[in-house]
Amino acid sequence: MDRVVINVTGMSCERCLKSVSDALGRLPGVVQVEVSLAAGQAVVTCDPLLVRPAELSDAIEEAGFDAQTSA
Repeated sequence: MDRVVINVTGMSCERCLKSVSDALGRLPGVVQVEVSLAAGQAVVTCDPLLVRPAELSDAIEEAGFDAQTSA
């Protein structure tokens, strides 16, 4: 399993946090999602054979937020 940290901008409330969590949780290979409003980050534990970091970022952006995978 990989741990991917994604910087998320545009979240301002608990509903935003839930939207990001739900968008990530729907992807195949995602095992765990932790989203922090205060840190502006999503930490995703996932199977690298089933989902790529770019797909995680795309899911967040499709939910209406800006996302950038941390290096």
